[in-house]
Amino acid sequence: MKRTSLRLNILFVYVVLLCLPSLMLAQRGGPRPSLSATVTQVLGTNTNITIIHSRPGVKDRTIWGKLVPYDKIWRAGANENTTIEFNTDLVIEGETLPAGKYGLWMKPTKQDWVVIFNRTNDTWGTRFNAETIALEVTVKTEQAPHNEWLAYGFEDLAGTSATVYLHWESLKIPFRIQLAN
Repeated sequence: MKRTSLRLNILFVYVVLLCLPSLMLAQRGGPRPSLSATVTQVLGTNTNITIIHSRPGVKDRTIWGKLVPYDKIWRAGANENTTIEFNTDLVIEGETLPAGKYGLWMKPTKQDWVVIFNRTNDTWGTRFNAETIALEVTVKTEQAPHNEWLAYGFEDLAGTSATVYLHWESLKIPFRIQLAN
């Protein structure tokens, strides 16, 4: 009797372990429509800059001014707020920002955009905390070829400086970074 009970318990555990990954995926509803992504760049000899974000698609929608309204703070991605982290102090558009992990937000307008670095970096969606703003810089946008999926990247690499950009739809939002002394 004990042997049969032990076999049934082992069989039960085996079946649960086999089904667990499928059950977890089913509970989450499968992959998110806006997949997560990470982009990293090294500047100098030891400065790591990492941006973690989710990548929504254009999907035949009007993005700027409609899906992402003008004059309202936006999480600069989808799902959880986008984060940027660096291990040494940086100068961003001429302003020094201490090493750390920041929530990366933006305020689009029809003209210039405001890029916001927030000490609160673990919020969901649109839960922006204005009391923990570490730095705001104003930048000019650029027209760019269509990019279906929101992407961050680094260009104009010059050893100790680079331009970080968000590129989505036919707009690029760049901001210049460099190592602090």
